[in-house]
Amino acid sequence: MLSSSAVSLSSSATAFSLYNTKRIVSTAGSRASCLRISSSPLLSLSSSLSLSHAFNPLSLRSLIAQRDERIAKSRSRGRGVNVVCSAVPLTFRDLRWISTVSSVVLILARGTPVHKSFLVPLFALQAPAAVIAWIKGTYGVWLAFVALLVRLFFYIPGELELPFLALLLVILSPYEVMRFRDTKEGAIISLLIAVYLAYQHFSRTSLQKSLDQGSIVATIAVVCITIASLLLLI
Repeated sequence: MLSSSAVSLSSSATAFSLYNTKRIVSTAGSRASCLRISSSPLLSLSSSLSLSHAFNPLSLRSLIAQRDERIAKSRSRGRGVNVVCSAVPLTFRDLRWISTVSSVVLILARGTPVHKSFLVPLFALQAPAAVIAWIKGTYGVWLAFVALLVRLFFYIPGELELPFLALLLVILSPYEVMRFRDTKEGAIISLLIAVYLAYQHFSRTSLQKSLDQGSIVATIAVVCITIASLLLLI
């Protein structure tokens, strides 16, 4: 009697344990499925975010803009140095320096029949302000003084005497004369002198002779003076 009751109790306990195990397994499976179901919207949201980031129109526009910029840079490099040079125009100060250097070169150059005394007032009218200030300063006065002493005791050729006369003209010029440098009247006088020098140079020498080795420097100086004087007037 006792053995039969014990067997029935053990069988009922075994059945209860199996029922609990199945319940636990089914509960765990349902929780896992719930987790999978609950995590699926997150996965879909993250995938949609990644897709929207991948197909962002703003990033696509930026890529297109970078490509167009690279193409424009490559085309500008292929055009050569002319693009860079055209973007840097000559200033008023640069034109004055070109005219001054050309005047000095024409004074010292040979192979030209121009009357070089006209270059002295042209230098005084078109020299940069820094050069005029230096000549009127202490160093310019001392340089003119030393040149005058040398001129008194030694012979100086005409090409070297004209710079000395230009120094004296700038130093001794009154304010009323020097104020013409920055006016339209002064620019017109400079242009007339430059045109007269160009007329003398090209009328007394043929075009072929003006391009020879002995006259090419003077020809370039005359052309530079004329163009610079015209641009300063404009």
